[in-house]
Amino acid sequence: MERSLVLRRLGSTPRQRGSREELSCPDIFELKDGRFAVIGTDMTVDLIGHLPPDAGVADYERIVVITRDTMLHAKRDIPDV
Repeated sequence: MERSLVLRRLGSTPRQRGSREELSCPDIFELKDGRFAVIGTDMTVDLIGHLPPDAGVADYERIVVITRDTMLHAKRDIPDV
């Protein structure tokens, strides 16, 4: 992903959320094309068997987990539409 594709961070920086290391912190970004990029822990193997029957994960997709704190800090920046 080119850096120019990232429009903005949603929520606080990892340091503002209390992280001492910014190399391994969950984060959420809005991309210029309207999609969102999430940095989190790949939990696909652990969670794929626990999804609702109407949910699926393609070969090129991953289930990524972020902390509740990360999502709550990002909430104020997530557009309604």
